[in-house]
Amino acid sequence: MPPAKKEVRPATRRARTPAFLKNRRGVKNWKEAASWLEWRGIEDVECITPDQAGVARGKMMPSKKFTSNTSLALPSAVFMTTITGAYPEDGGGFAYPQDDGDLKLLPDLSTLSEVPWESDPTAQVVCDLVHQDGTEIAFTPRNVLKRVVRAYEDRGLRAVVAPEIEFYLVRKNPDPDYPLTPPIGRSGRPIGGGQGYSIAGVNEFDELIDDIYEFSEKQGLEIDTLIHEEGAGQLEINLRHGDPVELADQVFMFKRTIREAALKHDTYATFMAKPIQGQPGSAMHIHQSIVNKRTGQNVFSDADGGESAMFRHFVAGMQRHVPAALVMFAPYVNSYRRLTKAASAPVNTDWGYDNRTTAFRIPRSDPSSRRVENRIPSSDANPYLALAASLACGLAGLKEKSEPEPAATTSVNEDEIELPRSLLEAVALFEEDTVLAEILGQPFVTTYAAIKKAEFETFMEVISPWEREYLLLNV
Repeated sequence: MPPAKKEVRPATRRARTPAFLKNRRGVKNWKEAASWLEWRGIEDVECITPDQAGVARGKMMPSKKFTSNTSLALPSAVFMTTITGAYPEDGGGFAYPQDDGDLKLLPDLSTLSEVPWESDPTAQVVCDLVHQDGTEIAFTPRNVLKRVVRAYEDRGLRAVVAPEIEFYLVRKNPDPDYPLTPPIGRSGRPIGGGQGYSIAGVNEFDELIDDIYEFSEKQGLEIDTLIHEEGAGQLEINLRHGDPVELADQVFMFKRTIREAALKHDTYATFMAKPIQGQPGSAMHIHQSIVNKRTGQNVFSDADGGESAMFRHFVAGMQRHVPAALVMFAPYVNSYRRLTKAASAPVNTDWGYDNRTTAFRIPRSDPSSRRVENRIPSSDANPYLALAASLACGLAGLKEKSEPEPAATTSVNEDEIELPRSLLEAVALFEEDTVLAEILGQPFVTTYAAIKKAEFETFMEVISPWEREYLLLNV
């Protein structure tokens, strides 16, 4: 008898999980959102949007209510408040809506993601703000950035950015009268400074960093690299390049993620520009390039690989307009403590090739990757507004077709400070720049300026240790 034939079973085909169920950027409509929430067993949804300071505002609701066309609204005054919770006074072109009517939260479903640090299954979604009739709110941060991005698109261009965010880990400090101090690492000893790019410095916080990576992965956030910076307990996270609005969303969510991971380890994470006296400040450097929408080519490079006229105009716009936009890069009185001479921070509007003492550094790259790194913004800046301001300054240069000053070839951060030295000085320049106001929108300029003036007045009510130290018994 011939041998019995071996039964051959057809290969089982594993069902593919739809992309929108696997990653944050896959959800495109409410039907997919409902499936996404059900697949994960989500119980609650946080509907959040950044205020002028970059603080998450919004509402939480059961997931079933989220997908049932529930009206989401917040009072308009919420987006005119200062970091202290106070409100600016009417005047100088600024005025509150007489009815303080509601603004409608419009979820951007592509940002739907898990909230991995919550004990109950929870999701979050970033929202835009619109009027009740659906028209865009001109003065809210995400809409301001979208306005700038559209201005590039109207010229047949697409902006590409890559932020780098520095922050400090510090010991818990419930009393604001006491200075912040570095945390204790896994070695059991206080963390010291001078740890730039130290792997051992990163390893001091292994478990905390593991949580940052885990939380980020669950939210679909992409970390490019993580390093230890020069400051004691100072870290830096670099993000991959991409669309400005998507990257601003990522920084917005990264800040929440890093703070929550730190709290899990009984530590604070702070994005203050200058949290510890005698230590370096924290920056949010922004790498920027512009591509042709039709061809995808980097317009900063000519066909032969050399620098294009658009590259020079962009740099010239940065040099001319960044001082007026500084209040969006350095938004608080503390921000100006970082911008001091010989302190690893730019104090000028110079540019140079791979020169880290300039405000605008041109990193070494091939022609297709030619970009401009804006090193002025501090990490306390609202990412939406910092990106909007930086791109607006470059766009102003493209419109004006001006030429930059010669590139700096020596160290220039020990020269005289060319930037505004205080918050009020920065606000005054901001209000005077009509070119920026046209790009950013006058409603935003008047609202933001009023908020910053009110914050300065609140700061002036505080008596500092310096005043008690040197004035108490000497004047």
